[in-house]
Amino acid sequence: MEPARMRIVVVGGGTAGWMTAATLGWSVAGRLADVVLIESEEIGTVGVGEATVPHIRFFNKRLGIDEADFIRRTHATFKLGIEFRDWGRIGDSYIHPFGDFGHDINGLPFHHYWLHAASAGGGVPALEECSLPIIAARANRFALPSDDQRAIGSTFSYAYQFDASLYAAYLRRYAEARAVERVEGRVVRVEADAERIAAVELADGRRVNGDLFIDCSGFRGLLIEGALAAGYDDWSPWLPCDAAWAMPSESVGPLTPYTRATAREAGWQWRIPLQHRTGNGHVFSTRFTDIERARALLLANVEGEMLADPRLLRFHTGRRRRQWIGNCVAIGLSAGFLEPLESTSIHLIQLAIGKLLELFPTNGIVDPADVAEFNRAMALEYERVRDFLVLHYCATTRDDTPFWRHMRALELPPSLVEKMDEFRDCGIVAQYREGMFLPASWLAVYHGQGITPARVHPLVADASAATARGHVAAIAAACRHAAAAMPLHEDHLARLKAA
Repeated sequence: MEPARMRIVVVGGGTAGWMTAATLGWSVAGRLADVVLIESEEIGTVGVGEATVPHIRFFNKRLGIDEADFIRRTHATFKLGIEFRDWGRIGDSYIHPFGDFGHDINGLPFHHYWLHAASAGGGVPALEECSLPIIAARANRFALPSDDQRAIGSTFSYAYQFDASLYAAYLRRYAEARAVERVEGRVVRVEADAERIAAVELADGRRVNGDLFIDCSGFRGLLIEGALAAGYDDWSPWLPCDAAWAMPSESVGPLTPYTRATAREAGWQWRIPLQHRTGNGHVFSTRFTDIERARALLLANVEGEMLADPRLLRFHTGRRRRQWIGNCVAIGLSAGFLEPLESTSIHLIQLAIGKLLELFPTNGIVDPADVAEFNRAMALEYERVRDFLVLHYCATTRDDTPFWRHMRALELPPSLVEKMDEFRDCGIVAQYREGMFLPASWLAVYHGQGITPARVHPLVADASAATARGHVAAIAAACRHAAAAMPLHEDHLARLKAA
């Protein structure tokens, strides 16, 4: 006799809800489980997370989503990295690329050869000139990576910048075509004991029961916190920004294949170019500026005409102490929030969905060991993203405002101190077994914000500076030539949309 199918209830739509529902529709709906998603048109979504990291490509590919169709329907653009302006010092600009700086030589990291060459002087190309995605981004050029692993064109990846509300709608169509049932309604009551949810009640009196509940209710954490009291680790001592103004504007100038983050007096401003508009926002700390001043600063620095009034968002950085309790899993903003400085929100959703599938209950029975493993893995992922974000703030020489003086004096998480000390001492970019940011990402911020190793690897230092300069010059030339051969970003998009 076949076991009864599970009933999975996703509470909340938006990006988190529909990414979850689409994945369940692809993997289990109609076979191992019946899947229901409850959302209310009365409740708006945050919908400002329009920039992503390369992992989103593999999420879409796993679902069988055609890239060209996705690009057309979500008004997406391509993204080679993030430009940071005024973070180390006012006037600075560097790009965190989705790709490598050069390549390992004799098994040793390229940046040690660059350091060896640069320390000897003699007009060595800048480290950024040894990264193809940076050279291409600065020139507003884009092409798909090469499949030939020997080619310089294989040394980068890419992500997307898209309209998050259109992406949610896209995934809704996908999920509903794969046996996911959408229920319109607002949850007003949760039937639960300390470790288990039995059902939710909607405003019209309907009762929706389930075996597994996915909380995608946003900041409220309606199930995981409201019903199950998961607790929250507040990370505002390290990341004190607690509010943001967000607004769209008309597109002006070339369509850049990168997101921009510009440091401001008490936070930072984002710029995300889409095909049909530009997304803008100002993330700030209300401890160091007032809300109206932050709004005025955003309006004074937006390119193009406003398409809507700025919208205020309030938040506290941190994460739930437990993201899976009993038969309830929190995914998205209900699980935690980290400011969108490195476009990690959608990736954290993706990670949670992947971990849930990996630990999917057998015959509807939740194993406490699986719950513990989910909570361990997701806590670690959030902490490592936190550390990477804090690095941007603490690795600065700015002292022009109270906010930046405060950030320079932070007492840092020990895990971050250890990583920074290793790089400062001997140029080692310590790698995590888990954690989304690869060594090139850490190197980009270290170098971009002026953290320099005290010494070069001894096996590199043993070679002549002339040899190191030769390696660096060859890589820089290859990047320059490869970028010049790429089409403009706008032309690549136009051809893709017309195909």
